[in-house]
Amino acid sequence: MERHTSASQPKQTNIGVVGLGIIGRGIAAHLRRKGFPVFVWNRSPRPVPNFVGSLGDLAELCNYIQIFVSDDDALLQTAEQLSEKLTQRHVVLAHSTVAPDSMRAAADIVQRRGARFVEACFTGSKGAAEKGELVYYVGGTDEALREGRPILEASSKEIVHIGAVGQASVIKVATNMVSAASVQAAAEALALVQAQGLPVEKFVEAMRVNASYSDTLAMKLPKMLGRDFAPHFSVKHMLKDMQIAIQIALSHYQDLGVTAAARDQLFEQMQWGHGDDDYSAVLRKYLHERVPGFSEEPQIQQPLEQSDAEESITASAGAETQNIEREEAGLVASSESVLGFSGTMNATAPAATPLRRGFLKQLLSRFSSGEE
Repeated sequence: MERHTSASQPKQTNIGVVGLGIIGRGIAAHLRRKGFPVFVWNRSPRPVPNFVGSLGDLAELCNYIQIFVSDDDALLQTAEQLSEKLTQRHVVLAHSTVAPDSMRAAADIVQRRGARFVEACFTGSKGAAEKGELVYYVGGTDEALREGRPILEASSKEIVHIGAVGQASVIKVATNMVSAASVQAAAEALALVQAQGLPVEKFVEAMRVNASYSDTLAMKLPKMLGRDFAPHFSVKHMLKDMQIAIQIALSHYQDLGVTAAARDQLFEQMQWGHGDDDYSAVLRKYLHERVPGFSEEPQIQQPLEQSDAEESITASAGAETQNIEREEAGLVASSESVLGFSGTMNATAPAATPLRRGFLKQLLSRFSSGEE
């Protein structure tokens, strides 16, 4: 493995990339092809060019640092570790999908050192990252955006300025709510069509000329019918984003029924051990066999798709998952799980939010009748 120290490397145009998951490694490779000197760091060492020994080394080598980590804790830990070496010459671009408060906290850590901070949430699949065709939703001061824009332009096809730091995170989570709900609705629609004995191919044919058809469905439906759940955006990361959405909504006394329903189905897939699969794996609950003829890649233009499939710097708190019991209708959380939801934003258990009212009513009815 090639490792570099900070002794003799040029600094002016060097770009540092933190996090070598699906998007981070795609961006690093794309920037190299465009002629940028790129240095990388990841919690788990990787045999890739210019892998440095620490985040401090990365900050000494690079004026521009792009952070592709998966969750709130990872982002804040990265910012803290970088801050020891940050100066006024640095521009830090944070690409994680996290709670707005976490994004603002990371910005505060960076800015206290005199460096500039750009919130740059993205939408785009693995292919879009490799081709430099991401879309960035950005937030920050005019000065920070002016300095960070050339770096973002190198790996994007569009930059959408949302506003202040934290606001782009809200927009990113909101767009993911629509994606999760769309795929969940498609899974349920396929179940209905199949239950009536109709060919599911006819549903796809009908959807293609329907006003509700979208780029997400164009990408997902053929893969769902072929039971191809290779991750473009994993269950665990979409679950995390739905938890963030529900937390934001609760702070404003809002009830997100559709988002909560999507969250519950993603959580069920986590409990079955499918957290690393694509979030379209929610279909497993409804369609158990692969549909012949849908195993190939769809012959469509590849659309953009939200993805956060990056490796966290901190280990996942997998031991916190609750016990569940199986019933005829699927997985239903036990009374211990319902009463024991923690408030953490990890991807293995729902955040401290109420379950859908109908689900909770069902459980309370069981408890009052003495049913176990």
